[in-house]
Parts: sequence; C-alpha cells; structure tokens
Amino acid sequence: MASCSNVLLTITRGHKNYTKTWLKDAVRYEKVKYHPRTPDHVDPPFTPSKVLMIVRVKPFKGNPWWNKIILKKYGLKEEGREPAFVKNTPEACAELWTIKHLIKIVPLKLPEKLPEIDDMTEYYVHEDGSIHVTGKLDPVRYKATQDYLTSPKRMAMADISEKLRLLWLKGGLI
Repeated sequence: MASCSNVLLTITRGHKNYTKTWLKDAVRYEKVKYHPRTPDHVDPPFTPSKVLMIVRVKPFKGNPWWNKIILKKYGLKEEGREPAFVKNTPEACAELWTIKHLIKIVPLKLPEKLPEIDDMTEYYVHEDGSIHVTGKLDPVRYKATQDYLTSPKRMAMADISEKLRLLWLKGGLI
C-alpha cells in the first residue's frame, strides 16, 4: 500500500514554479514571458511564411495512434520521405506542435516576383525552403515525353526483365 507522502510526490512530480518572478524586465507576449538579454533589445521585424514544408524525420512505427492520425492527415506516409506543404494557420500549427518531435518544419521562402501560374512552369523546392522557378516547359517536348510514356509499344523494365528471366530458364540465352 502506498503511503500518503508517495501519493503526494507522484501528483506533484514534474510541477515547477516560475522561478524568475522577481525579475522586472520580463516582456509579456500573450501568455509567454520573455526576458531580453539587454533592456533595450528590440526584436527584428519579420513576416511569417504563408506556407510550411514539413518532412517526417522519425519512423512512423511505434508512435501512438493520435500522432499517426495527424501524420496521415497531412500526407506524411509510412514509407518515403516526401515533403508535405501546409498552410500556416493557428489550427495547423497547433496540430504540428503535437508531432514536432517526428517532423522537420521549414518555412517556404517565395521569390520576389512570382511568375504567372500555368501548367507549363517548372518549380523546384530546395531543402532550405527556397523556391526556384526554372522556366517554362517546351510544349512539343512535353507532348513527345507523354506520348512515349503512354505508348503501347513501349516495354516497361519489369516486362523486359521477366522476358529475359524466362529466356534464361529455357536456356535460350546461352
């Protein structure tokens, strides 16, 4: 049977008082108290990014089901490390806060002048969040590539390897 002191210790464990209440230079941002290094410290102005890029860096397996639901909601699959793009809203940030130990969050840096958006413009997103516009696709070359990929005469690598394997088993390649 647990003693009364053990029960009280388990209830209050992990509870720590705010130890800097005696400092008068605290700046309050909503519910957070911030203690600047110097009294005349001013935060530099910045504009928050409108879009965040998130990448899963820890394994999917072994996490609680509520974290897995959030990971699936934002398109972070069990396999692969493809990035997902999330709008920077308070609701999304609150959910990302609960899985911050599983992901890497990178704010996207947009170029100064954005080109007109159409289907034939190529974009590249770097790991640091910068977006580069590489130019427009050549429509003739794009159509030729699509025709090649959808051609019924084209053999996939799996088909070629299967035919070669069957020829090898029959002894036709010797």
